[in-house]
Amino acid sequence: MEKTFEILKREEVSSKNQQIFDQLKKAMGAVPNLYSTLAYSENALEAYMNLENSKTSLTRKEAEAATLVVSEVNNCVYCLSAHTMVAKLNGFTEEQTLEIRGGSAGFDKKLDALVKLAKQLSEKRNPGDGTLVAAFFEAGYTKENLIDLIVHIGDRTISNILHAVTQVPNEFPLAKRIN
Repeated sequence: MEKTFEILKREEVSSKNQQIFDQLKKAMGAVPNLYSTLAYSENALEAYMNLENSKTSLTRKEAEAATLVVSEVNNCVYCLSAHTMVAKLNGFTEEQTLEIRGGSAGFDKKLDALVKLAKQLSEKRNPGDGTLVAAFFEAGYTKENLIDLIVHIGDRTISNILHAVTQVPNEFPLAKRIN
């Protein structure tokens, strides 16, 4: 890659992005490296934070499960590392995070339908023959949940591509590889 992306410090970003850095540091204790790269743009960090923090009908666990499987499909070590940690904070075991990343959640029938559909949509960019969408609804999800899942997949895909392009260092504990 011709250009490298350095981790921007607060004093190197616009005043608008400095305010967001301050909010991130207050909420998370630090500005994650991947968010720092968004500050190369005057507007991208704010736009991404608005998307990431938007309201959703998905539970925190459902969103994290979708994040794990999407990041696995996209082979994003950075996001897998960060979100394996977050998933554990939200009640998943290490084994469950690995199962989800593999494309299923046999420990929870409803979540299994979400994970399988999220994997299909991430890999193929379409619902296939509709079986997984039908299973999603049969598991108790709504049309609102489906739309929110699609938006969440888009959000995660942005961060996965951002890391693939910028290759910023991963500051999180490295996620285990799945077999």
